[in-house]
Amino acid sequence: MFAVGHLGELTRVVPFDLVDEALASAGGLQQRVRRLPSRVVVYLLLAGALFTGAGWTGIWSRLAASLSVPLPVPARSSITAAMRRVGPKPLKALFDLVKGPAAVTATQVTRFAGRLVVAIDGTQIALPDTPANLLVFPKAKAGPNGPAGYPMLRLVTLTACGTRTLIDAAFGTDATGELTYARDLVTAAGTARALRPGMLLPGDRNFSATTFVGTVASTGADFLIRAKTHSTALKLPILRRLPDGTFLSHIGEVTVRVIPATITLTPADGTGKHTAAHHAYRLVTSLLDPDEAPATALVRLYRERWEIETSYCELKSTVLGGRVLRGRHPAAVTQETWALLVAYQALRTAMSDAVLHRPDIDPDRAAFTIALNTARDQIIRAAGIIHTQTDLVGQIGTAVLNGLLPARRDRSRPRVKKRAISSKYRAVGRNTDHRTHRTTVHIEINASPSPPDD
Repeated sequence: MFAVGHLGELTRVVPFDLVDEALASAGGLQQRVRRLPSRVVVYLLLAGALFTGAGWTGIWSRLAASLSVPLPVPARSSITAAMRRVGPKPLKALFDLVKGPAAVTATQVTRFAGRLVVAIDGTQIALPDTPANLLVFPKAKAGPNGPAGYPMLRLVTLTACGTRTLIDAAFGTDATGELTYARDLVTAAGTARALRPGMLLPGDRNFSATTFVGTVASTGADFLIRAKTHSTALKLPILRRLPDGTFLSHIGEVTVRVIPATITLTPADGTGKHTAAHHAYRLVTSLLDPDEAPATALVRLYRERWEIETSYCELKSTVLGGRVLRGRHPAAVTQETWALLVAYQALRTAMSDAVLHRPDIDPDRAAFTIALNTARDQIIRAAGIIHTQTDLVGQIGTAVLNGLLPARRDRSRPRVKKRAISSKYRAVGRNTDHRTHRTTVHIEINASPSPPDD
């Protein structure tokens, strides 16, 4: 029965002893040998995170498909009972063991001014609409049309921008705000804080709150946050102008450098219809030395924040396929979410390992869909579980290297839904342009700051 407990080639990233350690630390080890041992249940949950379109018995069949000895398929009720017995704590302990930024070579694009570039942001994941889930995860309000269709879980992660590996994560009810989870995440006690000296955190306007800026500064990490505007704008008095057009100010007790900039995007096709677009930004950073961190370079760096949005797209669209989670009660939701994060981290680690020996390759050229499909194939084949020699590339890495994405280009596309059924999302109309345009980017630092656009 233990033979079913594997994750194909990803077992190298999440090996048996790591799973056993997580079970032991969380009190999830069985007291006697069962038909469904706890280790097998954990791997079943991890495989379920990769085969989101299958039921638990179908996932069992995939894990057992290539085993030399045929095994009976447990009843669904037996599987769910075993999952309740294991509980969510071992999956949380397992995530704590595998989380963290992946190893990269010194020349790969993952750092700025010697600091690891990380991002923090939140997203929502839909849950089954059951009475038990609604008690903990109420539906969000959706205006005059009533509540949202499904209960929602709010997930906030701290992600390494270069490799999209997860440094830490927190989640819970959508009734709790994103900033609350973010503060808890960066201040969590432990042997190593998630956010720490040697890191640089780009953040969007939601994180330009005085308390959050102070919280980040207290960790010793640096930050690069876009300031809010209009009625909620931070008051940023000019304390001293710097030669590069930026100026020093303060947010609460934290001294910051303010970078007022105008970004001009000019379509490369040169057509008259698509004219240049001008966007005013005001960034605040703890990097006060213009020589160490030039203003133009920081403005270009800010867009790395979008790497965390890409990771959420991978989780929700590529892995989950737009589906709700399976868990029909809060404990199952928590267990499944930790399993999803562990599986995602395992995939991302395997992808980073693949390009580790190729310093000329930016890690974001590794194709996530290729890695996911190869990992699924390896699970069904029960391949690469036990290895006698060190091979960081493996079949997943080989597939990734054979299908590298082209180098990232400067592009521009309207932020609208392409298949919206309502004009609310600015996606319906003869003047709506859904195409992606190659652009040239020009950045100008405004010596005399003016109110930026929203």
